[in-house]
Amino acid sequence: MQPPSCFIEVAVPLHLEQTFTYKLPLDLQERAVPGLRVLVPFGRRTVTGYILGAAPVSAELKIKEVLELLDTEPLFAGSDLEFYRWIASYYMHPLGEVIKTALPPGLTIMGRRTAVMAADGSIVSEELLSKGTRCRKERHFIASAEETTQALKGRAAEILGFIKSGQGVSAASVRSRFGDAHTQLKRLHDLGLIRSENREVYRDPFSRSVIQSDTPLALNASQETAIESLREGVDAKAFRPYLLHGVTGSGKTEVYLQAISYALEKGRDAIVLVPEIALTPQLVERFRRRFSCGIAVLHSGLSSGERYDEWRRIRRGEARIAIGARSAIFAPVRNPGIIVIDEEHEATYKQSDGLRYNARDLSLVLGKQHRAVVLLGSATPLVTTFHAARTGRIAELTLGSRVNDRPMPDTLLIDGRGRKGTALSPELTKALTDNLANGGQSMLLLNRRGFATWLECRDCGHTLRCPNCSVTLTYHQQKKRHICHYCDHSIPAPSLCPECKGGEIGLFGLGTERLEEEVSALLPDARVARMDRDTTSGRGGHSRILKKFESGGTDILIGTQMIAKGHDFPGVTLVGVVSADTALNIPDFRGAERGFQLVSQVTGRAGRGDQPGKVLVQTMNPGHFALVTAASHNYEAFYDEELAERSDAGYPPFSHLVAIHFSGNSSQLVEKGAKAAADFLRELRQKRGWSMEILGPSAAPLGMIRGRYRWQILLKSSRRAELHRLVQQFRGEHSPHSTVRMAIDIDPMELL
Repeated sequence: MQPPSCFIEVAVPLHLEQTFTYKLPLDLQERAVPGLRVLVPFGRRTVTGYILGAAPVSAELKIKEVLELLDTEPLFAGSDLEFYRWIASYYMHPLGEVIKTALPPGLTIMGRRTAVMAADGSIVSEELLSKGTRCRKERHFIASAEETTQALKGRAAEILGFIKSGQGVSAASVRSRFGDAHTQLKRLHDLGLIRSENREVYRDPFSRSVIQSDTPLALNASQETAIESLREGVDAKAFRPYLLHGVTGSGKTEVYLQAISYALEKGRDAIVLVPEIALTPQLVERFRRRFSCGIAVLHSGLSSGERYDEWRRIRRGEARIAIGARSAIFAPVRNPGIIVIDEEHEATYKQSDGLRYNARDLSLVLGKQHRAVVLLGSATPLVTTFHAARTGRIAELTLGSRVNDRPMPDTLLIDGRGRKGTALSPELTKALTDNLANGGQSMLLLNRRGFATWLECRDCGHTLRCPNCSVTLTYHQQKKRHICHYCDHSIPAPSLCPECKGGEIGLFGLGTERLEEEVSALLPDARVARMDRDTTSGRGGHSRILKKFESGGTDILIGTQMIAKGHDFPGVTLVGVVSADTALNIPDFRGAERGFQLVSQVTGRAGRGDQPGKVLVQTMNPGHFALVTAASHNYEAFYDEELAERSDAGYPPFSHLVAIHFSGNSSQLVEKGAKAAADFLRELRQKRGWSMEILGPSAAPLGMIRGRYRWQILLKSSRRAELHRLVQQFRGEHSPHSTVRMAIDIDPMELL
């Protein structure tokens, strides 16, 4: 709707709380509506702004003018803006940056305008120095209705026939079929037999893949019950949150597919979130086999142009299902009727910097706004989610057994205490050898990449550490370098100790690269592959490794936690967890939950086909309740014990959390700033008479990252509203030293 005045409210993507008022030139007033981008002067820069609506303005104010409109149609609607405003308020983040995060990358222009001068010194024009993502156009040839009296022979006749066969043939397809045809095309054009035009084309991430369609699978009784409940939810046209709690291999994806199919039949659209890019290829393939209504994919593995085109397909209604990682929660789906969050327990749904939103939580907000079904699926749901289901705040749908009543894998905890030597225990070594001989596939989980996790001098005990971060450097053998996994600082492998200059330096710790070397040496006939951040960094890296494993081209897949989640490989009959203690020992109250989830999820990769599965878990703590309950596939026993511990300590679901992080280049200033902030928070708490806990300040477990020292404060309260009011007042009245950066994290998922 057109703003009723020539003044508009504009949000800019900068770390500023307020919005700004600009004046519209007369020639732009007819076209300027909420949701369009505008170029506006901002100080000495020119930036992109987003029109929010009309702004009443006093005549005395000096208002700058909008330079130009950047769009012909709005990028977001009124309901989208309502969603953005909620996010900005809840996560205490500037609205302009929220909108920038929600829109596809490359749309924001930020630069300086440079003057083009005439010979007499006058300004002829101004040019913007930077540009954003644009649509892609290709030249197409169209056959004319006219006929020629000249006889065409050879390639010219063939090319004309090819062009006549379609409603417009791209220049690329002509080149692909006929090679260099410039001479023939020019002749056809001169004779009036063809004309050319530039057409917009989508950059299609699936252009090279061919998919065969399939049909819905028969459901068991538990799946049928779940589907009936979801259909009722869709029919109700009201906000209905559900937890789909099913053991690994119980057929949750088929429930997703059939529930979405029903929503589509009712004229509603769908959003599907997955926790990582690694899960996207297999899930997208299943959706493309089932649906022909148009599927768009949104994740960081695509180029900016591909993401922009996928976003536009959704915006235009050409794709009714949006699938992707956490940013897909911002997909401009017109009428969402169902929102699916697969593996809802995953911490990767939480953005760790900038706008620190949680896509899993936002799905509930969006579902409420659009009166949609929200389906949270997991074999190991968050303790907070399961508690919400048990207390009646969301409905629970249970899939208690695997598809076709396949048995859960036998799981054995192997006590690693006192054992030295190779990474693999004798039990796991024998199991790998036997499984390879029997033609089965194996997966080995080790949640550390690299070859060795630290280098230490045997003479003086010096450990090679990152100069920028509070971590040791990890040795990568293929690169022959020691690398920091936080800031990417790297050095060549030294031959002498940098401290004592002695030659007795050794590699300690174990990473996926070293495990791959050991397994290859142990089983030279096995086809071994590794899946971690190092091997999947290239375009299509995840999909390439997974497809080869799925097709049987790999016998043993070694990987970090990215191999543990959601994959369905019927040929896997053995899973080994090389060290189950990495998640348990993190300094976070969620350590036991993370350990239970990781072991349970990777355990679930075994025995999903016709052959039974076996799982061996190596650990230094075989009596830990999280590992014991994971090995026995007993989620409820884990939940009961973990909930009791959370209740005693006052952690979620019995409280709400806010973390306030401080960082800077000076250790003293960061510490001083954190202590001053804690004192101010305690003063505010006392004035208000609130009973919330203020823990800290304390140095973060990772005390330095990328050369910045880190401190933090943790706030706990059973009353969310009071907690937010305190933080809002603190944020408005307290400013740290100019060299100290402060970040507020609402509902933090990591306390490192």
